[in-house]
Amino acid sequence: MYVCMVMLVTVDELKKMLDAKAQDLLIVDARSWHEYCYGHIPGAVNMDLFAFHWADTSDEGIERFNSSLKMLLKSAGITYDKHIIFYDDITGTLAARGLWLMHYICHEHTMVLDGGFSMWRRRGYPVEKEPTRPSPVNEEYTYRFNNDVLATYRYILERMNNHNVRIVDARSREEYYGIHVRASRGGHIPNAVNIDWEANMMHNGTMKPVEMLRSVYSSILHRDDEGNDDKEGVKEDDDNDMEIICYCQGGYRAAHAYLALKLLGMKKVRVYLGSWYEWGNRYELPVE
Repeated sequence: MYVCMVMLVTVDELKKMLDAKAQDLLIVDARSWHEYCYGHIPGAVNMDLFAFHWADTSDEGIERFNSSLKMLLKSAGITYDKHIIFYDDITGTLAARGLWLMHYICHEHTMVLDGGFSMWRRRGYPVEKEPTRPSPVNEEYTYRFNNDVLATYRYILERMNNHNVRIVDARSREEYYGIHVRASRGGHIPNAVNIDWEANMMHNGTMKPVEMLRSVYSSILHRDDEGNDDKEGVKEDDDNDMEIICYCQGGYRAAHAYLALKLLGMKKVRVYLGSWYEWGNRYELPVE
């Protein structure tokens, strides 16, 4: 059984929140500084998430990632008492990356603006260009990390042949088959299923409804333990056993797949932070 988790907010709902002057609301514009200054939602702070790449998921690499992430979050004023809404141009990969990061720090009150800034402007809602100064968090403030939503290359290597694990490659078909090579090696992680993240989207830049997303991910949700099609699909009992690991080139499109799967109510979903940029450049790791 699928249970839709409320992780999307419409532009109309956000406008009502702003009109009500909600005190606990923090809107984060995840686009570049240039795009943000050209125009953004009133009161939004900028956090250019595309600049926060990470491709080292060794133990030492994750420690450094956590340290860098804490500095980034504190500078943006992110605390657990805030209701945080991420957006980019559409319901895109940057906003999804923001949501995944919040789940990684165990933040329970995070949403993505469905349709993003493009839908906001389409509605004719107000836009400002003056940057909003964030309220930095005290250096002693602590965050909790949830490793259950994170995958490292070692984690995948140990489980890639486990019949309860599904691996989703959110890149393009050309990247998946090694036609478009963006690392030392082309191809994909063995046993990975290719589901391009763009299949999650409607033409107007909003997320597809749950019923449509279920069809998009049917190739993994309707597969039995031997990898054959299972017409009955995932049942409530075995849903608890299935784990899905998403990856792409740098963990952004993978975060969008993570969002889609969480909207479908899947409980065990991880993002491979290093993604193909790490896997494709580590020659000791297997490639198909």
